[in-house]
Amino acid sequence: MSRRISRRRAALGFVALTGTLAAGCGGPGSDSSEPSETGTGAALAGAPTCGDEPITMNAYFETGFPMPTALTDEFTAQFPNVTWEIREDQFAVITQNAPRVLADDPPDLMRLPQVSELVKDGLLKNLDGYAEAFGWDQWPASQLEQLRLGDGGRPRGEGSLYAMGLNFSMTGVFYNKTLAEQIGMTAPPASLAEFDDLLARAQQAGVTPIVQFNGGATGGFAFPLQNLMAAYGEPGPINDWIFQKDGATIDTPSNLEAVQHLDEWIKAGYFDPDANAMDYATMMSKFIAGGGLFMFNGDWESGNLDQQLPGEVGFFLFPSAEEGGALATMSAPLTFGIGTNSANADCAAFFLDWVATNPEARTVAVEVGGSHPMGLPDAPMPEVQEGTVTAETLAAGAQIAEDNGAMDFIANATGAIYAQSWTPQLQRLFAGEQTPEELLRTVQSDYESQVGS
Repeated sequence: MSRRISRRRAALGFVALTGTLAAGCGGPGSDSSEPSETGTGAALAGAPTCGDEPITMNAYFETGFPMPTALTDEFTAQFPNVTWEIREDQFAVITQNAPRVLADDPPDLMRLPQVSELVKDGLLKNLDGYAEAFGWDQWPASQLEQLRLGDGGRPRGEGSLYAMGLNFSMTGVFYNKTLAEQIGMTAPPASLAEFDDLLARAQQAGVTPIVQFNGGATGGFAFPLQNLMAAYGEPGPINDWIFQKDGATIDTPSNLEAVQHLDEWIKAGYFDPDANAMDYATMMSKFIAGGGLFMFNGDWESGNLDQQLPGEVGFFLFPSAEEGGALATMSAPLTFGIGTNSANADCAAFFLDWVATNPEARTVAVEVGGSHPMGLPDAPMPEVQEGTVTAETLAAGAQIAEDNGAMDFIANATGAIYAQSWTPQLQRLFAGEQTPEELLRTVQSDYESQVGS
């Protein structure tokens, strides 16, 4: 069930920028088809702001992730004329509700699921004008590539900008250091074979090898599966499939090896036996309570784990099938968008730029969100304590950038593929009711029907 939360912070001062505009003035995003002519950089005259009149921003966020709300709190501290009315839902609910919410009651800022269908239906504001006004087009192109779409919502990876990231997240493997020591794990595995050996040793020691949720409409077995896909194959063909490039397929020999390997883990009993009934929150609770050695998850939990289990959790990128092979993993912006008919689009765009450029906001992204902020490479970065999970995930992100191993999430290929195909098929695989071969054939067939191939 969704809830509305009104958050107000005491006025701690107001930061004025050159060229401040009233919130109701037209900004570069007010015409979705024409780019701005106001120049680049938020400090230039004509760049949109939130003005200095009282304004209430409507936002739709994901339950259980504190960073977006922490950012809105800090924003109100710096801009006390802006308050926030925040609705929160689980990601599965947002995935199902996004088209209706954006059509009927568009928020000013919304956590987004897959965006192709939303763009196709005209529900997301074209951000090209804002990108020019704020200088987002000067950022590394790879940061925004996944948020660009062509006419009609496809292909992804090129065309106009329709969304923005609050940070740049990635996935990998968290591990409990006490349990790792118990089974003799002295360093992260350097190959898939070494990881398999650690799973077997954990099971022999009476430790659940992997705590992983797979319940609900958006299950989590897609995380280990995609890491296995990266171990066996190159990220390029997977990205082509996610970006809906012509002729792309997920049903490839290397991906079949990945699903077969996942099936071997299932048959060996390496996952929590309640995985198909476990939601995300339960997985986190079990892992924090020491209920398993490994957990496939994203760096957005780094700050939480540093707080809950200081010094007790480590992180590593999933290894290649061959020792010393290049590493690849899911790495994508934490995606937010502005509804086409948002009442306060300029303020929302100003907030998105502030998140990437303000030192305090970037500190929140790292310390609360646990991942790398968006923006220019030389933008200020807060100091991170050595030995923390956050330090390890930031270092892993730098390694992925060096190896050019970033992939979007396989659940983002279409608006329905996560809830209607990946999750039920992986649940059936876990229950012993599906084969690896048929799983890939079914997902590919569902994909083709959804993209019209």
